[in-house]
Amino acid sequence: MLQLLDRQQKLTANQWKIALAATLGDMLDFFDFFLIGFVLAFIVKDWNLTYGESGMILLASGISAPFGSLFYGWLADKIGRRKVMIATVLNFSLATGAMAVTPDGAWIYLVVCRLLVGLGVTGLYSVDITLVQEFVPASKRGWLTGLTTTMLPVGVLLGAFLGAFATPYIGWRGLFAAGLLPALLTLYIRAWVPESPHWLMRMGRHEEARQSIAWALQVDPASIPLPTAPAAIEHTRWLELFKYPRSLVAGCLTGLTQTGGVGLTLWMVTLFVMVLGITAPEASQLAIWVSLAAVAGRFFCSWISDAMGRRASGVLSCLVAALFMSLAGYLHSVFVGGMSMFFLMIVLQNFFGSGNYSIVGPYMGELWPSRLRGSGMGLVYGVGNLGKFIGPAGLALIAGSSNFVAPKATLDALIPAFNYFAFWYVLGAFAFWFIGFETRGRSLEDIDAALTAPAASPEGVPAARRT
Repeated sequence: MLQLLDRQQKLTANQWKIALAATLGDMLDFFDFFLIGFVLAFIVKDWNLTYGESGMILLASGISAPFGSLFYGWLADKIGRRKVMIATVLNFSLATGAMAVTPDGAWIYLVVCRLLVGLGVTGLYSVDITLVQEFVPASKRGWLTGLTTTMLPVGVLLGAFLGAFATPYIGWRGLFAAGLLPALLTLYIRAWVPESPHWLMRMGRHEEARQSIAWALQVDPASIPLPTAPAAIEHTRWLELFKYPRSLVAGCLTGLTQTGGVGLTLWMVTLFVMVLGITAPEASQLAIWVSLAAVAGRFFCSWISDAMGRRASGVLSCLVAALFMSLAGYLHSVFVGGMSMFFLMIVLQNFFGSGNYSIVGPYMGELWPSRLRGSGMGLVYGVGNLGKFIGPAGLALIAGSSNFVAPKATLDALIPAFNYFAFWYVLGAFAFWFIGFETRGRSLEDIDAALTAPAASPEGVPAARRT
């Protein structure tokens, strides 16, 4: 039954609905996650926050992120992708909405709420990428799952618009209240998104799997024959993930490429205010252009993911992103024709740096056999999400965590901080080329066979099976 999906030449409307659900979910989870970066620019002076306190607010979600990814990824293998997808959306949206009632100066309350947000946002990404991959043919898996991540920067863009134009009317508390909007996505998921046929087959629920495949292909379920000798129900243990060390290391190191990008995005509005000497609303307007570049970069990288292959496209995007990140630090005080090179380098960096995750995100899910895909994706994405902690924490430490946020403290830290951010992209390029294996054009079943074959490398699948 699953081979019917791989024989597809054209996606159906229902498959696009699943991709849309994942796209909206990722966009709204980015909106909730990065909303704090825009709010911080408005409260940092009024609350007299130090670098250490500001950093704690920003990196709190990074502390909890690996645990959310691990837990929800494991849960998705146990109870199904669809239920967990709904649970994660409610998790991060309700936690964001709770910040609207933060008492003035209560930065510790924000830290606690951000810990809860971190659990949900990483859980959603771990599950929805897996769900989309299990509904599409191998020939379209790279660019379509990459495409679902293209709207992630739109979440930042939405935050930038609200920060620039709505805050004078609704205040920073209103920004947090807007974070409740993703909860409405659960209604869409309940109405349109079925359970993964791969997961249903593993649970021995073959009739439901047939219904799910028929819905995706928009055909009569009776036209799809049930297995004559159904396979036994698969029971897996989380510790089995460590039987795949190459998948583990490649997934973790490529996942950590987000360290520099997340660290930059969380501090971006505050840095624009300090480095360029502009107001918070003006800095939010600049962030709009950065977000648009990130969206364009994700479309581009989704395309080269299948055109060049995961490894080559991953190396290219990582190295170019690292170059522009480093240049942003060195050129922070340079203006050419009135244009800030600091701003320009950040725009170019986001095109490749944010775009890189349209390759990394789907790739982390492709590295695992089907029975462990949720748990495997959750583990490596969880480790990668340490970047949400070590990114902003690194900048805070380099700047001096006891300093009050001030232009002097920021400017002194820019060059080492941006080189620190660039390092993680270089590490990702190394992992893609020297540790990772190619998954382009290979069905999930072929990857399963290669990973589970005794003493076989993932590349060891015969050419006839790879086509």
